[in-house]
Amino acid sequence: MTAYDDQNVFAKILRGEIPCFKVHENERAFAFLDIMPRSPGHTLVIPKAPARGILDIAEDDLAEIARSAKRIAIAAMKAFDADGIIIQQFSEPASGQVVSDAYPGVQRRTARRRRCSQAGYNHSRKGKMTFCTRDGCG
Repeated sequence: MTAYDDQNVFAKILRGEIPCFKVHENERAFAFLDIMPRSPGHTLVIPKAPARGILDIAEDDLAEIARSAKRIAIAAMKAFDADGIIIQQFSEPASGQVVSDAYPGVQRRTARRRRCSQAGYNHSRKGKMTFCTRDGCG
């Protein structure tokens, strides 16, 4: 396992070198909106202490980012009238981790699918009709 990179984008956000839209903060956790959201309100929760992933984060920091992710998930369910929540955490490049920092992503989901008016954009097949999972499409 490689060492923590204190020049990663999340470390720079914590130091205030890169701007973000803060959603939540306490002594151990910091949460902000993702700049490439998979859904409206997609929020990243990062520990304030250096950690590359779930394999090397201190247990108290992991517990706090989990508590913070839960608070954000509950708020997202209400704010977006969501039907469900996805909380994902990737550790190490083979898992899909892009930034070397321990963070879960909180994304809300709806079960409602709309018929898409923009063919070719983020579609899933359901029966013979094409539906879009993008909000506002229809």
